[in-house]
Amino acid sequence: MRPRHCVKDAAHLRFGVGLLKHINCMNKAIALLGEYTPTFPPHASTNAAVEHSRNMLGLDVVANWVSTEDIDTALFERYSGIWVAPGSPYKCMEKTLWAIRYARENNIPCLGTCGGFQHMVIEYARNVLGFKDAQHAEYDPYSSRLFISRLSCSLVGREMMLEFAPGSHVAGIYERLSARERYYCDFGVNPEYIRALNQGPLRISGSDTEGDARIVEYPGHPFFIGTLFVPQMRSSPEAPHPLVSNFLLAIRGAA
Repeated sequence: MRPRHCVKDAAHLRFGVGLLKHINCMNKAIALLGEYTPTFPPHASTNAAVEHSRNMLGLDVVANWVSTEDIDTALFERYSGIWVAPGSPYKCMEKTLWAIRYARENNIPCLGTCGGFQHMVIEYARNVLGFKDAQHAEYDPYSSRLFISRLSCSLVGREMMLEFAPGSHVAGIYERLSARERYYCDFGVNPEYIRALNQGPLRISGSDTEGDARIVEYPGHPFFIGTLFVPQMRSSPEAPHPLVSNFLLAIRGAA
């Protein structure tokens, strides 16, 4: 359930966008946006994946969980990038969308996995494509503009093959055109809106073997990638996940 003042506070955030300045001397820190639950496997895996990549790369990058209801206009003064984590519905959808939009418009590294991917799609649909009523079925299942809908078959716990678009950012990160990844979700892009999503700059750069959208990225952005799967769950100390490692490298470059 959204907090009582969530929408009101998010409106203040929108007015504050023009007041914020992204400066190069920010701390090398990541905001993990979501409602942290230590017993939720994707959250534990997120912490571990950051640690794996940080140790392998030798980077001094810290990662802190930030509840979506605590997002404010000072977020990007404290953090060099955001990872919009699994575990939606979030306490404040509007503040989450504000943070994603600010990262997208200001070239700040943004990774979204599972629920994060879904909210990146909603933000893009509303603020780039102009579908102001674009909605997520977890918040409003009866909306007439469901860009994110319930999957016909749950993907929780499943591993599936992916194919990457040649020349895409994600293909360059993986250094190949296919990979196997693990999922933890029940919601995904509504097939009815795939054509609409393709009308703007956002690129669907990864799909499963049936052609369903599983990865989106924003061309020309240092790092703006959303995955319906949870790459953090396939990370290990010996083999950190390349998406997480490249996200941390983008944080280093932004800080």
